[in-house]
Amino acid sequence: MDFWQGFEPAPDAPPYRESAALPVPGGSALRLPLRNYGGVAVTGLIVNQASFPVLRRLAGWMADAARPLGAEVVCGLPTLGHALAPPVAEALGHPNWVAAGYSRKRWYEEALSAPVSSSTTPGERRMWLDPRVLHRLQGRRVLLVDDVISTGTSALAGLALLARAGVRPVGLCVAMAQGDRWVADWPGEVPVVAAFAAPLLRPVPGGWAPDPATVPAVRLP
Repeated sequence: MDFWQGFEPAPDAPPYRESAALPVPGGSALRLPLRNYGGVAVTGLIVNQASFPVLRRLAGWMADAARPLGAEVVCGLPTLGHALAPPVAEALGHPNWVAAGYSRKRWYEEALSAPVSSSTTPGERRMWLDPRVLHRLQGRRVLLVDDVISTGTSALAGLALLARAGVRPVGLCVAMAQGDRWVADWPGEVPVVAAFAAPLLRPVPGGWAPDPATVPAVRLP
């Protein structure tokens, strides 16, 4: 099945098996594949494989959710956050955005980096900021943008990286807030906003069903 290419008229009813169409703003639904982790499953979103119409709508909803935060600049996290940060920044009326990255250029400084791991990428690497664009961040209201928050490890690394630059963001903006596994470690003073929120899934006869208690309390559009 080809995922993330269009919206469906309405969400699915559980039990889910290989995929689930979850509700998004406006009453439609986006079909997502299931990832089985044993006693729990999650719905997956890979935005750089999404169609342009889906990507544009996700970015528009993200910008709507983030607009009350009054951000002056967007900082996108690698890698999939780079697909969303430019359209979110443009929708917010910004002339540009700042890209954190995994690739170190010759002029990058160790002090402007932070270690990062991810629930979907094995191993550990470092995230970097280009010192030549620090002036776009310092003293401004920065919005951190990523694709999904799941366990929170990538987003927390983003916070640590911005802290190296002396920046505390006004919020984190994601396309999907995936369950509540990240909530306990997330700093309460940094709000999280999202295009849509998805619960964790628990095994039931015939497949999987959403666990309503795991829907994260994030600001939606």
